[in-house]
Amino acid sequence: MANFGDLVGAFMQNGMTPSGGNRIGSALEQLQRSGFGGIGAAGSSSSGAGGLLGGILGAVQGGLGQVAQSPGQAGGLGALVGSLLGGGKGAVQGGMLAVLASVAMKALSSAGEGAQAIPGQQGGGIGGMLGAALGGDKGAGNSGSWSGGDVPIGMRAPQNSAEQEALESTAQLVLKGMINAAKSDGQISPDEMQRIVSKLQESGADQGMQQWVLQQMQQPLDIDAFAAEIPNQEVAAQVYAASLLAIEVDTEAERQYLQQLAQAAQLHPLVVGQIHQTLGVTS
Repeated sequence: MANFGDLVGAFMQNGMTPSGGNRIGSALEQLQRSGFGGIGAAGSSSSGAGGLLGGILGAVQGGLGQVAQSPGQAGGLGALVGSLLGGGKGAVQGGMLAVLASVAMKALSSAGEGAQAIPGQQGGGIGGMLGAALGGDKGAGNSGSWSGGDVPIGMRAPQNSAEQEALESTAQLVLKGMINAAKSDGQISPDEMQRIVSKLQESGADQGMQQWVLQQMQQPLDIDAFAAEIPNQEVAAQVYAASLLAIEVDTEAERQYLQQLAQAAQLHPLVVGQIHQTLGVTS
């Protein structure tokens, strides 16, 4: 039976926009350059993070050679990424959540370093805001570590039931964010809803999860209510990144949605900019 983590990958695979594969490819390339395939936060070695994300990076690297030789064979990079991170048999378990957690960690860390380099911002202003973000509290001003320690949950396997619940909660919010983004420029058509639900069923989602996804697609969009469910900046950055992957960002409605989501979730523009940069999105 699929869980919400599996559904994130399955939804991404079956609802991936034409640019989605390239954006994930851009993220994986930048994460690899930053050492996220084998190095945890603060530069410490982490077999948990390296094992999961490193496995994804290795699989993509091997697959890229095949794509280069026969670009039309399996639909190119988008199909390759979809098969690796989707919910099917060929997927890397937890792959999509690992990528999103890594993108969020890179964005918050890079934005924090950039803020500290701004004269007059040390200890307050932008630097203080990002210090609070890295502390995991959406509105608090105290600094600290990631909610999962040196390496966020998602980049490593949960160690206990509490961490498993936290990962499932994050996955559920990520999935909500992707669905909200998809309907930001109008309701998802009934035919599209049925196609997505049918694909989720093929991926192992039970009746209850299929019904949950269907209800989320049918509900009116309420950005403020959704943002209130997001517990901290770490999760907010993951939700924003997933939302950015779910749409092309080629309409004014989609651009406004992303701006409103960032504002409601209290994501600093530096963090948003880093996420866009990692995913190779200029909009």
